Amino acid sequence: MTTIRTTCQGCGDVELSTADIALELTGTGDAGSYYFSCPYCASIQTRPATRRVVSILLATGVSYEISAASSTITEAEIAGFTNMLNEDDWFSRIAPSA
Repeated sequence: MTTIRTTCQGCGDVELSTADIALELTGTGDAGSYYFSCPYCASIQTRPATRRVVSILLATGVSYEISAASSTITEAEIAGFTNMLNEDDWFSRIAPSA
């Protein structure tokens, strides 16, 4: 079993298995972030993943997702979405048409 060593901001060095880490890649696929829950304090930790880190994590078998979004969700987008949920046809507006 592969062991990956990283750092929790509160607990210091921790050792994780590949199943304990999730990798999120940017649209280009050569950088992103990785996430894990600290085995000691259970806090969710987020770390940047450079091209080198991405290569290492992928080579060890860490699962990944490619993030299609290039920006964060704004307060206005959240407000618009919650307003839409108050309308009777909200689901048909977001469901893909067949």
